[in-house]
Amino acid sequence: MGTSADRTRRRGDRIKFLGTAGARFVVSKQLRSSGGIWLSLAGAEILIDPGPGSLLLCSRSRPRLEPSRLDAIILTHKHIDHSGDINAMIEAMTEGGSRKRGQVLAPADALAKEPVIFPYLRDFPGKIEYLTEGGSYRIGSVSLFTPRRHIHPVETYGLHFEANGKTLSLISDTRYFEGIEQCYPGRILVIYTVLLQPYPDRVIEHLSLEDARRIIKANRPDLTLLTHFGMMVLNARPRALAENMGRDLGLRVEAARDGMEVAI
Repeated sequence: MGTSADRTRRRGDRIKFLGTAGARFVVSKQLRSSGGIWLSLAGAEILIDPGPGSLLLCSRSRPRLEPSRLDAIILTHKHIDHSGDINAMIEAMTEGGSRKRGQVLAPADALAKEPVIFPYLRDFPGKIEYLTEGGSYRIGSVSLFTPRRHIHPVETYGLHFEANGKTLSLISDTRYFEGIEQCYPGRILVIYTVLLQPYPDRVIEHLSLEDARRIIKANRPDLTLLTHFGMMVLNARPRALAENMGRDLGLRVEAARDGMEVAI
């Protein structure tokens, strides 16, 4: 009959949200889970931003997600809501270091000053690569690009994937900047949308719902998935916000839910 990991592979290209929490209060109170995103693309199994609870959520997923089958773990940046389970997931991917396999891709500061990846684990993966502005990488048959360094308190990158004629972009935490739309042309677009609206009295280096609308309107992707919600977005009901935005723009916009799985 095959293992659950084999069955997951046979189900085709998919994106699964192990968690949709963003910002400190939603994560610390676990109002939404914070396990990151599991991407199955062109035969590659990729985990993005394994925040607190990622390993447990993999084991509870149906079908079960097997970390030992991961081909890569990617950190967009080292903040704890994105990296809380990075060490546990490296251990799981490499079966406690008994199998030197898989890739870890992360900004340099995730391994340098105040590292979030423990030194003793760094020989466990088959390869560790630093994300850089304008970088390009390979994960099996998948091409990965990091077009721009984001505007955020720590070194941060968004991701653009290409494989088998499919394109998917993920815009991680950042303040809006001119030209961001051109960096992320994926026909499926994932946007970390922490803020309901910009704060009038201070700059917070996260995207707001209005920033997301501006990007979606310019790029007109086939599907936009909003995730990584802060408290004010949660209180305003993300599903309704996404539906209203999609209706206004004439495009498919959805708010991700914990455990939500979408075929690519």
